Amino acid sequence: MIFTETKLKGAYIVDIKRIEDERGFFGRAWCQKEFEEMGLSANVVQTNLSSNKKKGTLRGMHFQVTPFAESKLVRCTRGALYDVIIDLRQNSPTYMQWLGVELTADSFRMLYVPENFAHGFLTLEDDTDITYQVTQFYAPGAERGIRFNDPAFNIQWPIEPQIISEKDKAHANFVHELAQPIAG
Repeated sequence: MIFTETKLKGAYIVDIKRIEDERGFFGRAWCQKEFEEMGLSANVVQTNLSSNKKKGTLRGMHFQVTPFAESKLVRCTRGALYDVIIDLRQNSPTYMQWLGVELTADSFRMLYVPENFAHGFLTLEDDTDITYQVTQFYAPGAERGIRFNDPAFNIQWPIEPQIISEKDKAHANFVHELAQPIAG
């Protein structure tokens, strides 16, 4: 696996190291040992799948608070999406910065999202699927969200979101989340 650190400390783009021949290629999409050697959380307890029918579907920005904060390894398995993360760790040099990465089924590229980051995505094609491995079980009482268009972050989405759940539309701006600060 090839790990490339992003501008957000602790977040990585993960590419498959391909062994190619006339049949195609072989490579690892997950290796606990390699993640541990990079100092990344490798305690995967759950794999989630999100299937999205229409281009312009936005899901996010979601996170779980401590002690249920989770790391994620995100991959687009069908179609294409714009994956966005926000560093919410108050002690981080990249606190309140965001990063967007295009993930496609054809690229096999993945994004490693550390604990205490908000995560969301916007589909760029119809019939887009995303899987993500997480290091904590879903804990409804620890779930939080930030509005996708919160002016505190000014995320530049590549297309206008068309489909957003009522729950995601109702998320507060980040300033309201400061009542429960995130360590890290």
